[in-house]
Order: sequence, then C-alpha cells, then structure tokens
Amino acid sequence: MPRKNLNKELAIKVENLSKKFGDFTAVDNISFQVKQGEMFAFLGPNGAGKTTTIKMLTTLLNQTKGLMRVYGHDPQTDKNLVRNNFGIVFQDQSLDDELTAYENMEFHAVLYHVEKEERKKRIESLLKFVSLWDRKNDLVKTFSGGMRRRLEIARGLIHRPKILFLDEPTIGLDPQTRIHMWEYIKKLNKEENMTVFFTTHYMEEAEKYADRLAIIDSGKIITQGFVNEIIKSTKTNSLEEAFLKLTGKSIRDESAKSIDRMRMGRKV
Repeated sequence: MPRKNLNKELAIKVENLSKKFGDFTAVDNISFQVKQGEMFAFLGPNGAGKTTTIKMLTTLLNQTKGLMRVYGHDPQTDKNLVRNNFGIVFQDQSLDDELTAYENMEFHAVLYHVEKEERKKRIESLLKFVSLWDRKNDLVKTFSGGMRRRLEIARGLIHRPKILFLDEPTIGLDPQTRIHMWEYIKKLNKEENMTVFFTTHYMEEAEKYADRLAIIDSGKIITQGFVNEIIKSTKTNSLEEAFLKLTGKSIRDESAKSIDRMRMGRKV
C-alpha cells in the first residue's frame, strides 16, 4: 500500500506503557505513535494485550506506568477531553438490549451533544449505511449478532470522532458487510482525515487498509512499521505469513487465558 502524506500532529503517543493485574503483566513497556489521519492496525494473537491497551487509551483502565497521550491529552487525568475526541466499537457488545436501534443511536448522540436536527440526519444516514433503517424501531434484543455489530459500528460514528477505535469490529459479519464497512471507514478516513486505530484477526484487512501497524505478543511489541516493510523484512509474501513467522503457529491456550481473565476480572 502506498504511504500517505500524513499530518504531523500526533493522534496517539505511547511511551514505555505497562499494565499489571497483580503479578500478571498484560502490557509490558510498549511504545508507539499514531499520526493524525492514519489507519493504524494493532495486531497480535489472543491474549497479547491489544484490548488492554485500547482500554487504557480510551480511559477505561489506568496504566501501571508509562505515558499516554490522545491528541495531547492524558487519558488518566483528562478523561472527558480524551472521550470527546474518539468513537469506539468494543470487542464485546455494549448496546442496550431494551432499547430500539434508533434509541441506542439517539442516546449516544445526546451524550456527545450532537444537535437535534443534525442528530436525526446522522442517525438516518448511518442506519441506512448498515442496512438497519427498516429495523430502527425494533428492540436490539431481537437482533442477530451481525445486526448488533453493524449497529455498534454506526453508533461509534454518530459524533464524527477525530479518532475511531475498532476492537475486532468485523467479528460475525459476512464478507459483503465487512467490505462495505471498511470502504465506508476508508472514505471517512480520507475525506474527514479521521484517524483509525483497529485490531483484527483478519490479516487481509490489515494488509489492505492499514498504513502502518504494530504487532504485539505476550504484552510486548515485537515489530512495527509500514505493512510492506514488515512483509519485506520477514522475507514473506503476505502479512499473514509475516505475522505467523513473528508470533509462531502454535494455538494459544484459551483455557489458561480464561483463568487469567477470571482472576483479573478483565480482558487482556
């Protein structure tokens, strides 16, 4: 993928960031930067530390040590200023099942102070984009997993954030919807200079849409840079091959990871 002429302003700055849960280190002294207008992929196997990093950047967790800045603001001490800048689609569902699709969108828009008339336009436009306008008055608890995912993506865009965090956003989506979603996000990235920070297990998504990426494993960043440079440096033919070469082909122990999560009460 050709390099962009990116704005020099930093959307994200992370230096020597660590997060511990008791004696377990989920994120271990990582550093990286994301420029304004960049599409940045944060990749890693299950339990590598991706979600924990996103939770710290989006004010949901405090770091054990290290520095974080989102558009110059500290997620630990300037929570509201940071929250005003981003939208997020979580790995796990965060919709209200007892509200309709429209009500979920409207509630989120009100929280972000979107003006009433503009709110109506954006809700209609986004629900049509994710093909849910005809289900706008249906309760979310009646939706399939894919429909919920599409609604969460629409909701994350309602206030036109400067930066959009996407934690495995295409889980449960069919190929047509995945392509449609990425093309729309790419359009916003290009036309509105919206920064996109995303995780995914679909390496073809990262290879196609990311400008740069970082690969994290066991809490440590093992490489970062432009996609084509990482493929070249590993002497492989695709990002998937490069990823497997760097992280190994063994299946991660899901049961051990579950024990860690239960002990910590949080995702890593």
